[in-house]
Amino acid sequence: MTTSPSLPDDFDPARPLDGRRAVVTGGGRGIGAATARALAALGAAVVVSARSRDQIDAVAGELSSAGHSARAVSCDVSDPDSIESLFEQASEPGPVDLLINNAGMAASSPIARQQLEEWDRIFSVNVRGLFLCTRAFLPAIVERGWGRVINVASVAGKIGSPYISAYTASKHAVVGFTRAVAAEVAKTGVTVNAVCPGYVETDMMAQSVNTIVGKTGMDPADARGHLEALSPQQRVFTAEEVAHQIGHLCHPLSGGVNGQCLVIDGGGVQV
Repeated sequence: MTTSPSLPDDFDPARPLDGRRAVVTGGGRGIGAATARALAALGAAVVVSARSRDQIDAVAGELSSAGHSARAVSCDVSDPDSIESLFEQASEPGPVDLLINNAGMAASSPIARQQLEEWDRIFSVNVRGLFLCTRAFLPAIVERGWGRVINVASVAGKIGSPYISAYTASKHAVVGFTRAVAAEVAKTGVTVNAVCPGYVETDMMAQSVNTIVGKTGMDPADARGHLEALSPQQRVFTAEEVAHQIGHLCHPLSGGVNGQCLVIDGGGVQV
């Protein structure tokens, strides 16, 4: 049986993750980079991982220059050997406590024109990568009796939308995986949760706007407005807003939150 969390006498509320080590996949840009910055600001030592070496070097270098503990480790989350290497390198300085499964990709296509190769590629990153990373890191986290796994899903993991069947199916898989693993570790002191953002100001957002423009001839500003209108707040969200919620779920006092999928879309999806 697990016990209620208690904070040490020297706990610093400004740095609640002091002494913790985090791995952030897809950490070279967008939500991943914002999350690396947020966790570092909360006191965690951060391993920034992605396939793009120049991007993760830039993020880790920025954090190190600001006085944080950070390093870059390149990794392809769909490759088991690459994940094993990530685990070994990330664990060298000390055990990993926080795993942020953020690596992901998206594409759009009507189902009648959906190519199997694209479907498989999306699932290889969004689902296979999630599984491989969690399988690699979770056992050691559970063994120590404290930790957090946060999966970056999407509102597409909660509802269906046209033309993104592969992406939607993959993010529904992320939500289901989150709930199942959360139930599996519920008595261990480890929690597993997900965040489900709406449209976020990232490269993926720009790609969505470009796709709408390319397929409809719509003006870019109107295409953006179409996406903004999907939220009751009539806006897209920032990567920093998502990262803030990830940081909150990593807090030592968030241990009672488990198996949840937090929607960040201004109130549009309320399930």
